[in-house]
Amino acid sequence: QAFFCLLLCIPWGSSCPRSCQCTERAGAKAVLCSSQHLEEIPKDIPRDVVFLKLDANSITSIPSNAFRHLSHLEEIDLSRNAIEKIDGAAFKGVAAGLRSLDLSGNRIRSIPKEALLALKAELRLANNPWHCECSLQEVLWEARLDPASVRDITCHTAPRDEYVGKPLLQVLDAGANLCSGRQRSTDVAVLVTMFGWFAMVTGYVVCYARHNRERSRGHGRSLRALPGLQPRAD
Repeated sequence: QAFFCLLLCIPWGSSCPRSCQCTERAGAKAVLCSSQHLEEIPKDIPRDVVFLKLDANSITSIPSNAFRHLSHLEEIDLSRNAIEKIDGAAFKGVAAGLRSLDLSGNRIRSIPKEALLALKAELRLANNPWHCECSLQEVLWEARLDPASVRDITCHTAPRDEYVGKPLLQVLDAGANLCSGRQRSTDVAVLVTMFGWFAMVTGYVVCYARHNRERSRGHGRSLRALPGLQPRAD
């Protein structure tokens, strides 16, 4: 057992990022960069990494294609950072193979739903200052969330004061629908568009009828002006 533990700690490769430790876990390559005061995701992570730990750092954002070159990646731990912004294409290139993504304990208020709904990974989103809105509700309904952490997704801010401080799951279980406002806005937009088309068609019909009436009157005056149609004098 001690020999097996020793194997896990054997460094591999010469391209390990500075301040990180590169090891193997059951034959799968791991990059361990926990608690290294990193402010961004290292650029020189080896391409064949399977497990990537970036927890307990000072990373503030996840840009587009941050992990695209890591095609073997299965687990990412980004918990306990200072992440506020996640781009919609942040996990492009690894969505199909990723099995676990930990974003808990950050400063995330909102996130583009396309960044998460494309993933098949189990997500941990707890302990962030979430703004409870429609996109977060859709993530809760459609994404694969870690069951143990779902109840710790709490509304730090929300459209209604009574939701603030409550777990999002509790708010939704009580019958709230954070997407209803968007639906009403969509319905109003559709009605306005339909009214606009109706008004345009109605105006066209009225103008067409008026034009035809003027043409008919002009045609009648022309006919009465013809010599053969003048009234005969007795």
